Amino acid sequence: MTGDPSKFSSMELKNEGFVTYGDNNKGKILGHGNIGNSSSSTLIENVLLVEGLKHNLLSISQLSDKGFKIEFDNTCCLICDKLTKEIRFIGKRIDNIFMLDLEHLIIISNTKCLITKEDNIWLWHRKAAHIHMDHLNKLSRKELVIGLPKIKFSKDKLCDACQKGKQVKASFKSKNHISTSRPLQLIHMDLFGPSRTMSLGGNYFGLFMVDDYSRFTWVMFLANKSEVFNAFKKFAKLVQNEKNTNITSIRSDHGGEFQNILFQKYCEEHDINHNFSAPRTPQQNGVVEMKNRSLEELARTMLNETKLPKYFGLMQLTQHVMC
Repeated sequence: MTGDPSKFSSMELKNEGFVTYGDNNKGKILGHGNIGNSSSSTLIENVLLVEGLKHNLLSISQLSDKGFKIEFDNTCCLICDKLTKEIRFIGKRIDNIFMLDLEHLIIISNTKCLITKEDNIWLWHRKAAHIHMDHLNKLSRKELVIGLPKIKFSKDKLCDACQKGKQVKASFKSKNHISTSRPLQLIHMDLFGPSRTMSLGGNYFGLFMVDDYSRFTWVMFLANKSEVFNAFKKFAKLVQNEKNTNITSIRSDHGGEFQNILFQKYCEEHDINHNFSAPRTPQQNGVVEMKNRSLEELARTMLNETKLPKYFGLMQLTQHVMC
């Protein structure tokens, strides 16, 4: 049943009584008709036009009585012809409702191609760690990713995992320029944790380090906060040998894992300037704070999408950063 007469391909106006809703309110039946096209196998017959009905409703029991087979899983539902096994409609799960988009249904002879194209969009969205559709369109248009198909990523589509995993306050205002001139001139540092759930490797913390010039990111997973200094020494030796240049400055908050005698002596011995952000002002260390937030969102979103146990959270980050 529907309340929109424009959806009918044929309709007979007739006073046919009332329908009763779940809250015992009633809607007047103004007529009935067909929606869709019989030649394209998308015809829905005997649809009621109900006065004031704001949402279109499809009866599963009536579809079953008319010879359709309906299959549900946690992401979509398929409405198939019992005799020919042909897929007539595909409904996507939006929150806890299964919705059929009849207005934008693409009619082609091979329904498997329709499914592949639709799944392909969401598959690439998930492969790219749930990045914005605008970025996927740019990657596809400029051929920046080998194997990424030339498909249109709709900005109007909503991803349940993104909605649940990326609920945050408004982001900090970013600078429009980079103030450094070479790699390792400034390293931003921040400690994530403790995580409520221990990872498979027995870790609760993640030490994030971002190079200001290249925005290259490293993450070292730690079991305790006391391991931060030794982890940084190992990191500094590794990257300085790799880049053949020295770390000039590091920037962090006033956490005890950074502001201590060990860090102070190390920085004095190696001519490293240690800058601290003002207390309760994470904006001053915004580069790594934003990176920290982005990676946390990534982990939450991928866990929500894959339904993996929470102890895989830290492991999800290893797919997108250097450890």
